[in-house]
Amino acid sequence: MSDTSARDQGRDKGREAMSMAAMSSERIEPDDNVWTRRLVLFLRIMAVISILKGLYHWAQVTGFIGGEEEAFENQSMAWQTATVYFAVIELVAAVGLWLATPWGAVVWLTTVVSMAVIELMFPGIYGGSLTVVGLEAVMLGAYLALAWMAARERPP
Repeated sequence: MSDTSARDQGRDKGREAMSMAAMSSERIEPDDNVWTRRLVLFLRIMAVISILKGLYHWAQVTGFIGGEEEAFENQSMAWQTATVYFAVIELVAAVGLWLATPWGAVVWLTTVVSMAVIELMFPGIYGGSLTVVGLEAVMLGAYLALAWMAARERPP
């Protein structure tokens, strides 16, 4: 009887050791979706930035920021149109980015390209800042690189 119980205890210990080894090997294995997780993190960071930019534009529209000279109604029609456009589209993009949906990325890319075009082609609206264009280009490049790497880690 003691031989049988010793064998059973030995089997139980062996099973425990194998299950512990299996659990620890699961933790050690690298994650296959590293770039996808990084892309989603980037999209969430861009969502927060888009919310802040959208709220900034709404603050301009409502007069929450700026003085009498900088009031919305005292600006040119082109400035007012661009400000309302960005106030709306930035917040829509933020929702789509946070959810990591394809349409969110498309709307966000639209905002990035729109801001760069307005700054470069119509400097009279927002001042033509090359710094803004550079930042938009860096964000666009980061998105394209992350999307490319995330797409490469998924088989066709």
